[in-house]
Amino acid sequence: MSTEAVRIDIWLWRARFVKTRALATGFVGKGRIRIGEGSALRRIEKPSTLVRPGDSLTFPLGSRIVRLTITALGERRGPASEARGLYDLHPEED
Repeated sequence: MSTEAVRIDIWLWRARFVKTRALATGFVGKGRIRIGEGSALRRIEKPSTLVRPGDSLTFPLGSRIVRLTITALGERRGPASEARGLYDLHPEED
């Protein structure tokens, strides 16, 4: 398992789910994100929480619930095509 990790607020910003780091910090601070730990989900409330490739995240975005697995951490906030390579979306469940 990789020992590389990055703060959740930085990862959300790099993956382009939020426009600024400040918005990412506020989003995480409101407890809207869940991280998968085995079959259980744990609420994240601290922007300093570290995430790693392989972690699963669940959070509301607009009117939908996003479920994804982190595949890479990224090194910068790049274009959308680069950001899309940082995660795999889970199919929507109806």
